[in-house]
Amino acid sequence: MQPPETAHSKFHRMTNAPTEWLVISLAIPSIMSMLISALYNIADTFFVSRLGTSATGGVGICFSVMAIIQAVGFTFGQGSGNTVSRLLGRQDGEKARQVASTGFFTAFGISALLAVIGSFFVTPLVLVLGSTDTIAPYAADYLKYLFLGMPFIASSFVLNNLLRYQGSATYAMVGIMAGAFLNVGLDPLFIFTFGMGVGGAALATAISQLVSFVILFVQCTRGGNIKPSIKHFSWDIRLHLGILRSGFPTLLRQGLASIAAIMLNTSAAVFGDAAVAAMSIVTRVVMFSISALLGFGQGFQPVCGFNYGAGCHDRVLKAFWFSIKSAALVLLAISTMGFFLAPQIMGIFRKDDPTVMQIGILALRLQFLVLPLSSFTILSMMMTQTIGKSVKASVLAFTRQGLFFVPFVVILPRLIGILGIQISQPLSDLCAFILALVLTLPILRELKSSNRKDPISRPIPDPDRNQLEG
Repeated sequence: MQPPETAHSKFHRMTNAPTEWLVISLAIPSIMSMLISALYNIADTFFVSRLGTSATGGVGICFSVMAIIQAVGFTFGQGSGNTVSRLLGRQDGEKARQVASTGFFTAFGISALLAVIGSFFVTPLVLVLGSTDTIAPYAADYLKYLFLGMPFIASSFVLNNLLRYQGSATYAMVGIMAGAFLNVGLDPLFIFTFGMGVGGAALATAISQLVSFVILFVQCTRGGNIKPSIKHFSWDIRLHLGILRSGFPTLLRQGLASIAAIMLNTSAAVFGDAAVAAMSIVTRVVMFSISALLGFGQGFQPVCGFNYGAGCHDRVLKAFWFSIKSAALVLLAISTMGFFLAPQIMGIFRKDDPTVMQIGILALRLQFLVLPLSSFTILSMMMTQTIGKSVKASVLAFTRQGLFFVPFVVILPRLIGILGIQISQPLSDLCAFILALVLTLPILRELKSSNRKDPISRPIPDPDRNQLEG
């Protein structure tokens, strides 16, 4: 039997094994985790779609709240996780434990507070999020149960990221997959057998995420990983600011995803429930498709963080370009199939509603046309965030669903009708790709010129070091 991995052997593996093998070995479980995570949303949409167009729209309305939950979890998960990977690259285990524990408990506390506050304002909240009068009751029913699981959902994202950034993607995958399979099983049970309707889908998600949380926490005790502990939690404001600074690009990206969802729902509502339902389905399908890219990026990030912290810039560059090429090829294959199979994909959800089908098929095809460009955009954002270049990472996070999408989805429908809603995201993706090229290529040249083959004997630059070590 192979002995369990220690922190020292993990450091040696992450900084010496072939980068292509490392990225692939970490990306495979990460891709599976992301695909399975996307099933949470796909499963809810699939089963709820059997209840009607307005019910489907209700789940879509609540997507923006899920984006907020993800914003809390990913901000503290990636903010602490990519810092932990750099600290482990410098072999500073004590500081890494403090950062991991602080990120975890802060996320749990903030998400619990938001859940309590949100539960008192469910009805007005769904109206603000863009519900029509007919969609609002379904959205409110979904949201009240979603708030019950909010602290555990957000904290699961933190634990998942901490495991990934320590090079333990397989451990993270186990927890994510267990919850997802449970969710798929509980959805029809609660929705149809127990007659809970839309609320049953949300309750199934909450229970499943609670199970994931427990499994992920147990996984943190194995394989040389860091287990969050309250005794390592710190109130040091500089440490909190360091985590937030590192996680700010994620907060920006997820926060804008919530705003973008609200703006999309509000603009689509003008054209009726069918438009809201169609764009809700398209959003979920594209999210599922892009999960492969996100998983590949998550396989790249710990390799990037460890080696940047250890000063092995040549390995960072090698891993980055390998990830770009691989992800682009995968997305090209997915986009080609998705473009031609768009009618069949939409038919899985609302085949009996021709208006939903008509709106959704064109929107889906337009998004698949530009989907491969996201490989460079998203991996550039992940790379800049992981190496501590938070300003550029924040700008990249701001572009796709903030700088470009929000103006497009507000202005274009007023100029060209429903086509403006269908084309807003594809245009945003194209503009974000161009800006990513402008911002990222100088960083890659900088890494190439500062490459060090013998990093241990030299000072290691780290823009977050002063903030975290005070």
